[in-house]
Amino acid sequence: MLSNELIYKILADFVVLIHFLWIVFLMIGSLVGVHYRLVKWIHGLGLLFSVFLQIFQWYCPLTYLEIWLRAKHDPALTYTGSYIIHYLEELVYLEVSRTVIFVATVVIIVLNGWYYYHRRHLVSQKKRSSS
Repeated sequence: MLSNELIYKILADFVVLIHFLWIVFLMIGSLVGVHYRLVKWIHGLGLLFSVFLQIFQWYCPLTYLEIWLRAKHDPALTYTGSYIIHYLEELVYLEVSRTVIFVATVVIIVLNGWYYYHRRHLVSQKKRSSS
């Protein structure tokens, strides 16, 4: 049977993976969101939430959850994850200034907004031309 410490480690690694996937979803979610209204709403709200995180200099709740799980696992560890998780953490927790992260967030929002608009515009043009 798994020890509590190992369970916390596995859960912390899982949170890093989910965090990474969430970031990817925020970056390219419009590719799916143009086809599904619910995905578009979740994507849009996620982007809005990321702006609030940047403006108020908050951390993502997933970050707090991962830190808590790691502390439950073993707070003395210097290398806290598996090989793969270590590199995912490097991507999730980039060592760049808040300004760079904010600008990147705005760029991601603009690109996704453009894609939503462009796809909607193309669909409405196709409907008009087929009528």
